[in-house]
Amino acid sequence: MSWRTRTQMALIAAVALPLTACGMTTTPTPDARAAPAAGFPYTVENCGVRTTFTKPPARALAMNQHATEVLLELGLAKSITGTAYLDDKVLPKYAAEYGRIPVVAKEYPAKEKLLAANPDFVYGGYASAFDPKQGRGREDLKKSGIESRLNIEYCTKGSSAIDDIYREVAETGRTFGVGARADTWVADAKKTIADTEKQLKGVKPVSVFAYDSGDKTASTAGGKGIANEMITRAGGKNVMADVPKSFTDASWEQVVTRNPEVIMIIDYGSTTVEQKKKRLLDDPVLKDVPAIRNKRFAVMPLSELVVGVRAPAAIERLALQLHPELKK
Repeated sequence: MSWRTRTQMALIAAVALPLTACGMTTTPTPDARAAPAAGFPYTVENCGVRTTFTKPPARALAMNQHATEVLLELGLAKSITGTAYLDDKVLPKYAAEYGRIPVVAKEYPAKEKLLAANPDFVYGGYASAFDPKQGRGREDLKKSGIESRLNIEYCTKGSSAIDDIYREVAETGRTFGVGARADTWVADAKKTIADTEKQLKGVKPVSVFAYDSGDKTASTAGGKGIANEMITRAGGKNVMADVPKSFTDASWEQVVTRNPEVIMIIDYGSTTVEQKKKRLLDDPVLKDVPAIRNKRFAVMPLSELVVGVRAPAAIERLALQLHPELKK
């Protein structure tokens, strides 16, 4: 117990004694009676913003798929006042709880709508969640009494993307006072990834080109970020790994030169997987690429290629697509 807390309790006792002697009783105020929540105060630095939490957030607004799912995985549905901007349906195990949470906006809410949700905390999955030009900058929110967190995929450099996931979940768990639950999830995630690594022992990596979108050029995964690391951990070798970016544009001539054995299609938005496959298969420039010639495709939803709770199981699913011989 801190010196300040002991002093406050002593003062309360000193005031109460004479009143009791006169046959009167007093009830301590709720603030005086309540003990600090376990694990608080908690100070965390997130993307250059240092915040000290004296208690868990009670009304969180989660923007973007992976932010929403981190909170749901940690059992915090009752602490979510609203969500916004999902890329995909939430996982089935979250569906019932998610269905009871108000959707504040289909995409990002205007500042007025955000404030109307009355959050005390905003959790953004992408940097665009905190666009200052739209009045959603983290400094602007702070002035309105709202704390915030940005997924650390957008502010860490040189670290392993998988380690970023562990840190993201652990720090979010501590922020909301559920550190033990977060630690349990991290331990399970590490085991899932280790089990996939064991499955791949002795397996030769296959070359992979990630196709996000594009016609004249292809948006693809470079050598930084979680998409590249997931390909590697799933028993693949990203043919664009020499480009020091998370995502980059590649010419179709580069795709031909790098000769991938598998094309990993990133699934999201209004263009379907089948439409993307057709575009690739119908391109005469690509006809001699092994992945096209053999029609070898893997499919990964964008919602799994982010620093979020889907990634450990997604690595295993990708491994089975790259190496179907592993399937039992």
